[in-house]
Amino acid sequence: MVQIREARSKRAMKAFVKFPFSLYRDSPYWVPPIIKDELETFDPGVNPIFQQAEARFFLAYRDGKIVGRIAAIVNGSEVRDLGLRKMRFGWMDFIDDPEVSAKLLDTVAEIGRSRQLEFMEGPMGFSNLDKVGVLTEGFDHIGSMVTWYNYPYYAAHLKAHGFEVEKEYIESRFPISNVDPRLFNRVQEVIRERYELRPLNFTRTRELLPWVDEMFELFNNTYSRLSSFVPVSDAQKDYFKKKYISLINPEYIKFVVDKSDRLIAFAIVMPSFSEALQKARGHLFPFGIFHLLRARKKSRKMFFYLIGIHPDYQKKGVTSIIFNEYFPVVKKRRIQMGYRTPELADNKSVHQIWKHFNPEVYKRRCTFRKSL
Repeated sequence: MVQIREARSKRAMKAFVKFPFSLYRDSPYWVPPIIKDELETFDPGVNPIFQQAEARFFLAYRDGKIVGRIAAIVNGSEVRDLGLRKMRFGWMDFIDDPEVSAKLLDTVAEIGRSRQLEFMEGPMGFSNLDKVGVLTEGFDHIGSMVTWYNYPYYAAHLKAHGFEVEKEYIESRFPISNVDPRLFNRVQEVIRERYELRPLNFTRTRELLPWVDEMFELFNNTYSRLSSFVPVSDAQKDYFKKKYISLINPEYIKFVVDKSDRLIAFAIVMPSFSEALQKARGHLFPFGIFHLLRARKKSRKMFFYLIGIHPDYQKKGVTSIIFNEYFPVVKKRRIQMGYRTPELADNKSVHQIWKHFNPEVYKRRCTFRKSL
């Protein structure tokens, strides 16, 4: 018999975070988080997302052993400001047993109904900047630090429990050798002159930090048209600054400004930390930090995490400036492969950005929805 217990204590939350370590122990593709960071993500005293979202965490037990987990999430800003009566669920993992997955999902559904919400959707995190989607294709490729990995049976369980696909995401990759730098160099010269734009490059994190708040404002402006978008708050900006900006090599962040030095475009690229995180096994110390620092400088893979273009400059070739600025970094760091993090399958305008890279879709993932 499966029992569901809410994780309320520090010990239970640690068990919640560590369950996937046992579930994916034999998988060469799963990428573990840093346990301390994951616990802080779920801590209302640390993560400012809890100023606008609520979450409860549940573990499934059978014969005293943990066999599944799930987070039940209500984003208050989404419900209140956007009028979306949505119950989110995320951080969902379970053994291949329909009773376990049903109990976990039913627990979330009960909370949603008690809140008079209309439907549940997931897996997804607290906000737009969190991980999203059940992997449906690409199970034989290593995961990343910004996506969830799961076994192939997850989607089948959701469908069997009455869930339907809500959104589909694709992940693509391309060899750097696919790209001809001369093309972007020619185009970006024309675009820079036509719109009086110039790129900003950084070699030290302290040079970058004064621009980060403006970058998040541009992010809010750029992505506000997407469904379910909730703006990044000032508290979240500070949180992400501390958590991520220092981890990213400043050479991998590019800005474009207009003649008044107003930020009109940005791109954030990260080296792949996947193999380093596997070696760290959930811990920064004593040796995990060295694996991450080495990957920060030595990884031959780069992930294009975010690109934002001000609405006034979209579809005007501004990305040619950004890509042109990355070529010296790619050469210096001897990058061999480029990867795109999940993007909506029906977002054709984003796909057009990458047309000259001849990308290959190598992973697909979905969120699933069910009425309450």
